[in-house]
Amino acid sequence: MLSENLKENWEEVVKWVSQRFAEGELLDLDSIIFIIGLQELGWGFKKYKKDEKLNIMHIAICTLLEPYGYYEFEGQDKDGWPHFQKKENLPFLKPGEQSILMKEAIVKYFIENKLLEN
Repeated sequence: MLSENLKENWEEVVKWVSQRFAEGELLDLDSIIFIIGLQELGWGFKKYKKDEKLNIMHIAICTLLEPYGYYEFEGQDKDGWPHFQKKENLPFLKPGEQSILMKEAIVKYFIENKLLEN
């Protein structure tokens, strides 16, 4: 279950991202992860192939979980794609627990990037 503070911060993130990228239509967790991946990739919005979309989401997940010690940024390849090394296996989490971890990591990302006040 989300703590009250996390729930409020998550709702603020959803509102902020939705206003900027979906004309106010509320975006889901996967959409927000994709947008973070685009931000980290730095290429902007364009048409991406399905495998590229998955790679963009992977970039976001690695970035979001890096502060928790699960991944470490290694650098970019010649095409500009960031690469990460897995440092530690994620613990087994039920789907609801995965969602909470990702929401917590996204809120932390937004606070650290000064897009959301703590």
